[in-house]
Amino acid sequence: MKLSYKTYQLAFQYLFTISKTSKAHQTIVGVELEHLGIKGYGEAPIISYYPYSLEKIINDIEAKKTQIEKFAFTTPERYWHYLHHLIPDNPFLVCALDIAAWDIYGKMSGKALYKLWNVDYAKSPQTSYTIGLDDIDVMVKKLKQHPWPIYKIKLGTTDDVSIIKELRKHTNAIFRVDANAAWTPSQALSIIKSLQLLGVELVEQPLAKNDWEGMQYLYQHSSIPLFADESCVSENDVIQCASCFHGINIKLTKCSGITPAKRMIENARNHNLKIMIGSMNESTIGTAAAAHLLPLVDYADIDGPLLLKEDVATGLSYNNGYVTVSDKSGLGIERIWRKLQHI
Repeated sequence: MKLSYKTYQLAFQYLFTISKTSKAHQTIVGVELEHLGIKGYGEAPIISYYPYSLEKIINDIEAKKTQIEKFAFTTPERYWHYLHHLIPDNPFLVCALDIAAWDIYGKMSGKALYKLWNVDYAKSPQTSYTIGLDDIDVMVKKLKQHPWPIYKIKLGTTDDVSIIKELRKHTNAIFRVDANAAWTPSQALSIIKSLQLLGVELVEQPLAKNDWEGMQYLYQHSSIPLFADESCVSENDVIQCASCFHGINIKLTKCSGITPAKRMIENARNHNLKIMIGSMNESTIGTAAAAHLLPLVDYADIDGPLLLKEDVATGLSYNNGYVTVSDKSGLGIERIWRKLQHI
């Protein structure tokens, strides 16, 4: 193995605001692994409310580079287990390397990943398009500028119901709501009753990630399906979520890669949970990794490249909510390390 990396700041089309934070750029660390002349790519986005800073990811790469490179690669699963023990406190970096390993493995096999897994890509769900928090008139403008069959709408303000009421005036599209843990149980129950009347399909992470008592109460009384995001970070969280949520949002970056995500999907099915594959504003590299898993899930929120003005790879296309991956082997992407805002 040979490892190299680059870091970038990719500009958003709009200021991206959720209940926790706002940002104009998405910082990413793009990694390249080379094995027997075959190159694979992965990425780690920097998310301010997770403890995996740019400095930490780079320091861990530099500190562990020799060990990362010396592994005798055979399968991505074996490599993930090695990385998981080598870098136990940095799932974002493990994810980037795991994606790159799967890219290599697919290229070695001569197959796109979804073909390697023998799944029917025609069964993939449509992805939502995210409307970040803003003044209501700006949120309406975003919606009108991006006609889409499904919207994920970020909430977490004192005007949440008013936002949905105003947006609903302008489209009959499916609405999904993401509160990013901003509500209390009593607030959530009241808001959810109004959201149901406005045709909201599901609510993601209504309460604080560790408010399990509140979630059990809400789960028993909610008229809309509830999905875990911050409450379901890794595969160890699936069982607890099964008694408090109707579904889970699996994000490769936070769970540490494709390898554990596939296990989480199987585990969630065993516990009768619905499954969403989500994203954390990744570029086409990380989004392509999630896209190959689409036939295995019920819902999708992998619109990162649509929200960014800049990208570092090609290989995905979007049409009326459907995400198409390239039939090229591995991830099916072409890296374009453009001269963006390289850090």
